[in-house]
Amino acid sequence: MILTILGGGGFRVPLVYSALLSDHRPGRVTELRLFDSDPARLGVVARVLADLAEGVPGAPSVRMFTELSEALPGTDFIFSAIRVGGLVGRAADERIALKNGVIGQETVGAGGISYALRTIPVVLDIAEAVKKHAADAWFINFTNPAGVITEVMTRVLGSKVVGICDSPVGLARRCLLATGVHRGAAAFRDGSVEIDYIGLNHLGWLRGLVVDGEDVLPRLLADDGAIESFEEGRLFGASWIKALGAVPNEYLHYYYFRREALDADRRAETTRGAYLARQQSSFYSGLVEANDGGAEPALGGPSSKSALRLWEKTKLDREETYMQSNREAAGTFERDAEDLVSGGYETVALAIMRAISQGETARLILNVPNGGTLSELDADAVIEAPCLVDAGGVRLLPAKALPDYARGLVINAKAVERATIDAALTGSRRSAYKSMAMNPLVDSVRVAEALLDDYIRHFKELQYLR
Repeated sequence: MILTILGGGGFRVPLVYSALLSDHRPGRVTELRLFDSDPARLGVVARVLADLAEGVPGAPSVRMFTELSEALPGTDFIFSAIRVGGLVGRAADERIALKNGVIGQETVGAGGISYALRTIPVVLDIAEAVKKHAADAWFINFTNPAGVITEVMTRVLGSKVVGICDSPVGLARRCLLATGVHRGAAAFRDGSVEIDYIGLNHLGWLRGLVVDGEDVLPRLLADDGAIESFEEGRLFGASWIKALGAVPNEYLHYYYFRREALDADRRAETTRGAYLARQQSSFYSGLVEANDGGAEPALGGPSSKSALRLWEKTKLDREETYMQSNREAAGTFERDAEDLVSGGYETVALAIMRAISQGETARLILNVPNGGTLSELDADAVIEAPCLVDAGGVRLLPAKALPDYARGLVINAKAVERATIDAALTGSRRSAYKSMAMNPLVDSVRVAEALLDDYIRHFKELQYLR
């Protein structure tokens, strides 16, 4: 089986390759294709993958491409994790928002709208290339804002598009551990732990955790100490989680604690995007310079796994500093070891591929069209909810209605997404303005207009908006 990763020079590609290396079952991925417009980044990632594969029998072969039309033919699955404008673009998104006095977060804030408006035209071109060169392939989207991009891709490629995010299953795993129930990661995929989670990408709520027929979430909600023993519990506080009767996705912290989050962003030495831009530049440039210098004297020889060690060190720093300003806003706390373990988007992607190609069955939280699941949204609106995946494809599982605390936020966020999509598809500056103004994290129509003007002036990729 052939897997092609778009954004193949991205920092998280080794996570996917690690998952592939651990899969020795029939029907596994035997060839990994990496597509990226930056050959230097591809070379760095290839070094890390070579270190990972050392001594592993039957490791999937790795091929690198800088032309999409060459990477796609014959592929079975496509995994998309691109970042239009790079981390420098993210840093600008956040900086411009803060200059205008609002949160600039890359998916839910003003920065997320700017990012989406830059990304949609690119992914539309990708969708057309996939339709031409790999029409039978499944498209797994991790490109942010994941819900928006998945909905756009679905318009072109239909039902063979599915969006993934590791936040929901990571939240469920931490909640389960807080109740004292220990289950392996496979339990969240095979259905032995049923997750009642509903919403949009980065805007969802965990409403139930059923283990062996018992919903253990009420047990957690009855214990303040247990609630505040894990990251989301400390972010939101026991009193708010108990008032909701559900555990919010971590990104809802920006909505529920907007003043505190904005104040923490203003006080931070640097934005998250700027921090990661410097970190990633150091990681990639260090390995590129070692390659240019010949025999890698600073990092050791090929057998020392120096590239892998540097990647692991950089990855640990990324995880330890994740949502740091939000933790500052919540009262300053460090991430526990359990908090550093992600939901494992790479294992979610692998589970999707195996379920579809090998007829296995998996229960996963995915981004797919609503159908008739939520009555408040139309059938084509992409939501994030539990799905069953097998050889027949991806199907939403039955879900309870949206609770009162979620309904307004979901409807409003989807309206923002739809205005953003319309702006990108039509080039309408008016729709982009409407999207920015409707975002709850942008608290003034006048500020929304100033934000859009600043983004268009800064990004050449937004010059199409008229």
